[in-house]
Amino acid sequence: MILSMAFLVALFMMCTALVLCLWRLVLGPDMPDRVLALDTLYINTIALLVLLGVYYPSQVYFESAVVLAMCGFISTTAFLKYLLRGDIIE
Repeated sequence: MILSMAFLVALFMMCTALVLCLWRLVLGPDMPDRVLALDTLYINTIALLVLLGVYYPSQVYFESAVVLAMCGFISTTAFLKYLLRGDIIE
């Protein structure tokens, strides 16, 4: 009973954080703020997947969280390199 209530509260908080990050991503004042919002969106999605993996006993959530973490790191690095230098591949 307590675990399911804690899961629902955590799920609500993670979804609220995702909506707020999405709002910053759409309405961000400039491009670095949007990249930071995208990176935070990745991190919150990873936390949501780990939360689902703890509640539902399945390895798929953890594996998808690892893949999403790698994709998030690569995309954030590529966006920032593009913002700083104007191109990604030298």
